[in-house]
Amino acid sequence: MRTPLPPAPSMEQLRKLARELHRAYHAGQPEAHTRVTEHHPRSGDGFRLADAQLVVAREHGFSSWPRLKAYVERVTSYGPDLRHPFEADLQYFEDRAAGLLSAHQGGVGEATAAFRRHLPQVPDAQLTIEEARLVMARQHGFDNWDAFKHHLESLDERSQEPFMRAVKAIRADDGQAVTALIGRYPGLATTRGTNGNDLIGLAAGMGRVAIVHMLLALGADAASANDRGWTPLHQAAYMNHVELTQLLLEAGAPTWPSGHGDGGTPLVAALFWGHHEAAQLIAAHDLAPGNLRVAAGLGRLDLLEELAAPDGRIAPAAGAHRGFYRPHTGFPLWRPADDRQEVLDEALIWACKSGRTHVLGALVERGADVNADVYRGTPLAWAAMKGREETMRWLIDHGAGVNRRSTFGGPGHGEGVSALHLAAQCGSAGIVRLLLERGADPRVEDDLYHSTPLGWAQHFARDEVAGLLQEALR
Repeated sequence: MRTPLPPAPSMEQLRKLARELHRAYHAGQPEAHTRVTEHHPRSGDGFRLADAQLVVAREHGFSSWPRLKAYVERVTSYGPDLRHPFEADLQYFEDRAAGLLSAHQGGVGEATAAFRRHLPQVPDAQLTIEEARLVMARQHGFDNWDAFKHHLESLDERSQEPFMRAVKAIRADDGQAVTALIGRYPGLATTRGTNGNDLIGLAAGMGRVAIVHMLLALGADAASANDRGWTPLHQAAYMNHVELTQLLLEAGAPTWPSGHGDGGTPLVAALFWGHHEAAQLIAAHDLAPGNLRVAAGLGRLDLLEELAAPDGRIAPAAGAHRGFYRPHTGFPLWRPADDRQEVLDEALIWACKSGRTHVLGALVERGADVNADVYRGTPLAWAAMKGREETMRWLIDHGAGVNRRSTFGGPGHGEGVSALHLAAQCGSAGIVRLLLERGADPRVEDDLYHSTPLGWAQHFARDEVAGLLQEALR
């Protein structure tokens, strides 16, 4: 019976496995001959120890003994700090390096700590994409970017390391293959890949409920966080995956950790997108961080009144823990300000994301601006994007400019967009009709692509909406 590799297998153990196979083969043991036939291109009386080493390497998913040896030496040298690649595309890591630099520039402490750990001598002001690439390479066990690049370019179907194979199995929703890999490599259940993502975090991000359940049973930690502080519960909340959110809460996943900045709890990850179903589940356990935007996003008028007085004065807690402002670096840099107006305006926007129409009046009475664009979207833009028709009617009735243009999403997505552009993108015929009835101009062009809402509808293949807009243009 083959011995499974521990989390950090030794070369001594592997050489022992090869010697045992070599002896068993020459002793005529049927199992040994079967293994050799399956994994070696040739056999016979000339079967050498090097041939046995090749069989052992291929049994463990490596194309050659040197590849297995290099992997084991990296694991042994770096231990649990090693980050295992689960993609072979170099551009993926170029993007991760850019994201690391952006996260550092955006004030994410975990990203700054990565630079300090691997490049302690380089001042913050001198950190560039080159230093970010170097940190990325060193996190994966390579001295420089070229060595890491060479490793990635050499990977193929026969040269994928265990973590990469496990992630591939998760993508295929193949729990049996994941279980088999962890059986051979017990350390995989807690091993970390790029950006500190472990298998349970990646499975949660793919919505693989059964695999998450299985990983928990195999010893994975529901509280594990990646290198940005993002946990499996953050992933579930981010996707509004109610079943997965419930599973993780029942497994004891904590609700208080912050990811991507101070105050970026799982609850806030849900409310950022207006996912009130997942948000309600989490809020039943914890309201962290309990600031004004959380109160507004949950529609908690009682909390709102505690944090903001009728005369517009706000309590210190209202604007606290707002370091989180984006769930990933696809959004542009921004720094939340300790400003009463900004705190009120942001709370109004978060209420509109979740369709909490009943708290809008209280926020506007306290000074919130229905046309504010605090960070990537006005209240009306977000309400249109999320299909909050009742909220949109309220906003327009109370002075929201139906043709007001705003930012939205990443810098390559929304500049100078109207609510009608976003409704066209989402394909919401009811929202498009409402906006057109209230005077939205179908001829307005966005600033980035110089396209009308009709162009957006056609780009996103929203045929019904495109028909409505074509009719409006006649």
